[in-house]
Amino acid sequence: MASSPLNPHPASPVEMQERIHAEREGEPFLLLRDGNGAQNLVRLAGSDRLAIGRGEGVDLPLDWDHRVSRVHAELERVGDSWALVDDGLSRNGSYVNGKRVRGRRRLQEGDELRLGGTRVVFRAPGEGGTAATTQVSQAMTAFTAVSDAQRRVLVALCRPFADGDPWARPATNKQIAAELYLTVPAVKTHLRALFGRFGLEDLGQNEKRLRLAELAFQAGLVSVEELQGQSNHPLGP
Repeated sequence: MASSPLNPHPASPVEMQERIHAEREGEPFLLLRDGNGAQNLVRLAGSDRLAIGRGEGVDLPLDWDHRVSRVHAELERVGDSWALVDDGLSRNGSYVNGKRVRGRRRLQEGDELRLGGTRVVFRAPGEGGTAATTQVSQAMTAFTAVSDAQRRVLVALCRPFADGDPWARPATNKQIAAELYLTVPAVKTHLRALFGRFGLEDLGQNEKRLRLAELAFQAGLVSVEELQGQSNHPLGP
């Protein structure tokens, strides 16, 4: 769904529930999509070293990505932390947050790895006070102040995710207005208020809408079951 420094991979509500479950386990994991666009969560608990590449026998195969070398890089546990190691193994290099890794780079919560053409996010939910956790907590607090009218707009915004389509996008202002029998300016007013309550004013317009929907799902403020139950029954004003 949303794209952000901690979460560049769009996600359906079902996929987000998988991510939330992994976060609650409290152990480091990797988040990526395979060649078919399917979400993959790679748990790192119980491992000390993972070889990444396209060759046979690697621990994390990226065989759909022809820009990845046979043995591209390694993930190595260092004490309680993890590091990405690329000692010249890869043809196209390994990157963390856009910077090429030469040797070893210690990873932190939310770091984005680029291996060939594949983006991988390193998640370490056990590292206290992460930005993602803080933002979800803020979302839950903000929701207590959301009016009934704003909540109806929020539910309508999330309506396209009712069928679990991983490539769905939030409803447009016109779609929300039609569902709720509101004017487009009224919808814009409610959305501006929601962006403010959830601290999203500084994001781009499309990213604000995506992030608002994502936070609603992550914090349990909107559920797929709710959307499916109301999908054929437009809400009144």
